[in-house]
Amino acid sequence: MAERFYVGVDVGTGSVRAALVTADGRVRCTAEEPISIWKPEPEHFVQSSTEIWQKCCAVVKKVTQGVQREQVRGIGFDATCSLVVLDKSFQPLAVNQEGDTQRNIVMWMDHRAAEQATRITNSGHEVLRRVGGVMSQEMQPPKLLWLKENLKESCWDKAAHFFDLPDFLSWKATGLLTRSLCTLVCKWTYCPPHGWDATFWTSIGLEELLENNFSKIGSETCPPGSSLGEGLTLEAAADLGLNPGTAVGASLIDAHAGGLGVIGADVKGFDLPCEQRSISSRMAMICGTSTCHMAISETPLFVPGVWGPYLSAMVPGLWLNEGGQSATGRLIDHVVKGHAVFTQLQQSVPFAGENIYSYLNSHLGQMTKSGSPVDLLTSSLHVWPDFHGNRSPLADPTLKGMVIGLSLSQTLDDLALLYLATIQALALGTLHILDAMKKAGHDISTLFLCGGLSKNALFVQTHANATGLPVVLPDQTEAVLVGAAVLGACASRDYSTLNYNPFKNIPVFCSFYERKYKVFLRLVSHQREYQALMENMSQ
Repeated sequence: MAERFYVGVDVGTGSVRAALVTADGRVRCTAEEPISIWKPEPEHFVQSSTEIWQKCCAVVKKVTQGVQREQVRGIGFDATCSLVVLDKSFQPLAVNQEGDTQRNIVMWMDHRAAEQATRITNSGHEVLRRVGGVMSQEMQPPKLLWLKENLKESCWDKAAHFFDLPDFLSWKATGLLTRSLCTLVCKWTYCPPHGWDATFWTSIGLEELLENNFSKIGSETCPPGSSLGEGLTLEAAADLGLNPGTAVGASLIDAHAGGLGVIGADVKGFDLPCEQRSISSRMAMICGTSTCHMAISETPLFVPGVWGPYLSAMVPGLWLNEGGQSATGRLIDHVVKGHAVFTQLQQSVPFAGENIYSYLNSHLGQMTKSGSPVDLLTSSLHVWPDFHGNRSPLADPTLKGMVIGLSLSQTLDDLALLYLATIQALALGTLHILDAMKKAGHDISTLFLCGGLSKNALFVQTHANATGLPVVLPDQTEAVLVGAAVLGACASRDYSTLNYNPFKNIPVFCSFYERKYKVFLRLVSHQREYQALMENMSQ
């Protein structure tokens, strides 16, 4: 029998990627294409669904070169939780004043709807219990309300379909309007098995969405990985270079695909604290432009300031809590590339193939005294990392970042120290989320990291130091793409279940990073001082 393959497609913040994955979960090859981001106004970030689909088709064609079409058994899509707007003819509608209809996506990190989110929070509706008590402006209800209040004639009145980007991709592939439970439950307030709460949408002024059984936002739903209709349509198959009827799995949000790709991994033989325990003792961290902290439980747990509990949003039959930091990789880039000596840093990298962050990590090692940990280099320099607000657990999008301990010096050493302090602040933010989850009943013993930042050794090391937990890194570093391919594998019915990973025996590399408890305790004391300070300021 010919070898079987599955395709995973991941639409991230700045690029579209695809992977050809084997039946045992190994990535055969990958391809990547950049996608455009426009910022027409402050806090506005928009994209084009037309461009994104074109780039999806391009990367799928690249990774499937050299294999027979019938060998590709299934395809799955994941994407950022951005809002796609289409009219009655399924044509894009502009989501900004400029009127460019091709720019029809309000991105996940678009914070234009801050005032609408606050109003929704102040409504005190029961559905807010499932989002940590606070409606985030990164979710879809406030964005929809913003469109109605600011672009009523040009967008809202003409709109017939509002998609989460992952569901838009499923629709493009199959022609079906069925939404994934992952997107609707996590970002739209849908609650299985009861469905939509009509009183919520009416109370916030979006009663139009109740028409035709909520057809504009989703009348039909299914769990992630479910086989969608008859698979790829003729048109989509031609676009993607695959056979019509190729199975398509119901989609996931990108972070949830990463969580699925790592959280069920077989770690026997590594003597991990989670080895003989339920999968609920694991937390998946998907670390990229932002970071998502995914923890699952067998019973619903309500965590103040943390999204969820969401039933079957990532793993069928289990409840998901999702913490997060709105800017992590993006914050590190901002701090480093905005520094006065960034040009000098670029010139200091000895050869073109080396990453500037690998160079900074080595430079920090050279700055330490013999036997002294890198952590102590920033004993007088501290960063509060909420430059783009706090998603969890303070759930305050109005918070701003700050740096304490700056001098007039602007050397390469100063840049390296600020970089280190930023990473430490992000790690302590993870600790803050962990503490909130544990207080609510989660019992997390091991961290599973994936995403771009998980390839940064200092970032991973610092998270182990700050949390005091062992960190597991997957042998297959493209965990998000593997998670997307899992959806296609399940849809093909080559595998019967999504629990917990249909690919068997995926190897993982378990890295026990040294845990320096003295440093950990010292840094935590600073974190608690900052937390108290910022809570007082926000009041």
